[in-house]
Amino acid sequence: MEDDDPNHQGLATETLDPALQKKHHDMLERLSARHQARKSDSPDSSSSSSTLESTSSFLTRFSDSKRSIESRIAESRLVSSSTDSSKVKSDLAEISFAIDNLEKLLAQNSYFLPSYEVRSSLKTVSDLKQNLENLAVELVPKKKFSFKTKSSSKKPESKLPESQKSDVVLPPKLPVRDSPGFRNKHGETLSKNFKGSSIGEFTLSDLDSCQVRLTGTVNALFLHRLKNCNVYTGPVIGSILIDDVEDCVLVLASHQIRIHCARKSDFYLRVRSRPIIEDSNGVRFAPYCLDYEGIEEDLKTAGLEEETKNWANVDDFRWLRAVQSPNWSVLPEEERVSSVSISGDGDS
Repeated sequence: MEDDDPNHQGLATETLDPALQKKHHDMLERLSARHQARKSDSPDSSSSSSTLESTSSFLTRFSDSKRSIESRIAESRLVSSSTDSSKVKSDLAEISFAIDNLEKLLAQNSYFLPSYEVRSSLKTVSDLKQNLENLAVELVPKKKFSFKTKSSSKKPESKLPESQKSDVVLPPKLPVRDSPGFRNKHGETLSKNFKGSSIGEFTLSDLDSCQVRLTGTVNALFLHRLKNCNVYTGPVIGSILIDDVEDCVLVLASHQIRIHCARKSDFYLRVRSRPIIEDSNGVRFAPYCLDYEGIEEDLKTAGLEEETKNWANVDDFRWLRAVQSPNWSVLPEEERVSSVSISGDGDS
């Protein structure tokens, strides 16, 4: 079991139908009060990890950060000739970190943003990364310095059919975070109860043939490189971000779920917004089916007590035609697991 970490992510909202406004308002008051209490108790909370409460507040914060990053990129280009290489590398790393924080801000607040604002902001983040990559190529010899994310100009030409090519900007992949979690395990049963924990983010990474059982609520969950795993999680208040899973069964509840590079996996979801998949195939979806003692209270705390049926409204960012994407399907009822019960006792 990893040590607890006080990393904090805030709460988010989204636009609801008029009939649900009052219930939504009551939920917001509960979540806001909880967020403020935890924020005041956490001296390590930084502005870069806060979730905002309106589109206008987000856009102001996002634009300010964007201008600051653009200014730093321009300044680095101007002063590079009179700066030693170690200082240049340090400056580039700091700018890269600022872009990562901007991307994190977008992920935390995308639940309530209009879709066009999400796409526009994703393009901004992508452009900033490309500008920084170009600057790194200009200032530092290629063999001595490079970011982990390679420039898109160096990637092989896309083999997508013409019908799937578009100017739509795909969400960038997020890096594996240094949050508490389970990593590099094979054939183990891994359990974590978040009740009473100060953990804000949790990561599952490089797991093979494992059973993962997470109970209670957490603010964000990251899944990276899972193969032949069964993952059962209580409600996540913010985002679940998934990258590279194969032959897995995942039972997840969250306000936002983004899936990248998933193959031959089944997802049992409860989600407030439409799930997003990209570069995935052979994935099937069904409604959330997890049960453990106290789950109803946890769902209410996370604002996920109501079934939205968005588990069946999947957006495939690699399929832009009007017809159904062939990359995902609804899991036939006769093949679904009706209910999964797990224990919330103890960690492992």
